[in-house]
Amino acid sequence: MCDEHTLKSESEGVGVTRRQFSKMTTTTALAMTIPAVANAKTVTARDVTIKTADGVCDALFVRPSEGKHPAVLIWPDIMALRPSFREMAARLAQSGYSVLCINPYYRDAKSPVVQVGESFQDEATRNKIMPMYRSLSPETHRTDASAFVAWLDEQPSVDTQRPMGTMGYCMGGPIVMRTAALRPDRIRAACAYHPVSLVSEDAESPHLLIPQMQGEFFIGLGLNDDERDPNEKVVLAKAFADNDLAADIEVYQDAMHGWCVLDSRAYQHEAAERAWSKTLALFSRALI
Repeated sequence: MCDEHTLKSESEGVGVTRRQFSKMTTTTALAMTIPAVANAKTVTARDVTIKTADGVCDALFVRPSEGKHPAVLIWPDIMALRPSFREMAARLAQSGYSVLCINPYYRDAKSPVVQVGESFQDEATRNKIMPMYRSLSPETHRTDASAFVAWLDEQPSVDTQRPMGTMGYCMGGPIVMRTAALRPDRIRAACAYHPVSLVSEDAESPHLLIPQMQGEFFIGLGLNDDERDPNEKVVLAKAFADNDLAADIEVYQDAMHGWCVLDSRAYQHEAAERAWSKTLALFSRALI
């Protein structure tokens, strides 16, 4: 489960105190955490609203200020759209992508649904988030993916002649898989970082959708992700291979669930940078 797994990783957060964590999650501190982008493009960011079959989603759209570029759709973790994901989206845009990062809980609340310094370790924060998390389903995932991919393709700054990428963290991992299966004509690069529940006995298990996908995949698992289900990587690797799809599935032995997200107590800079480099390399190959 996303809640139990995230809570355990946050509790084991490399000796970070509450005061240190609060300082780390300010916008300024987050920006200082991210290495400078080589040959960074000047970017333009704006908050947008997107109509879906279930309502109106608030989101961040950030893109290079000039030209058309491949689109990338980001699905945040269980804490949803917040300053850390805004910084990560902007960093990706500086590398030459038109990036949409959405609020997955728009049916219930506007972002940010958590405030700077709040942690999943706090009971009050969990009590606020978990009902919204549990209200999401494979059907809402598909509804949202359809709307967001279509919206991106309507933007003048998106190069629709080039494929689209998608990235998902924690609970966003299964949504990445469903997005790739729903729109294989557009999604040709998909990345899941410390994902939850990609393989299960359920009829809606994301791994069963692999025959419907195209493109190339990167899945980065934390050490405790792998310990939770050591067979998951084996099942995924076989499913991708059986369908002639390239997939890089790596267990990060020096990192725990949540290690890629800037304001996570499990954030592990060196491992996160390795995963980011793999992401950029994948996009440069696949989104052409």
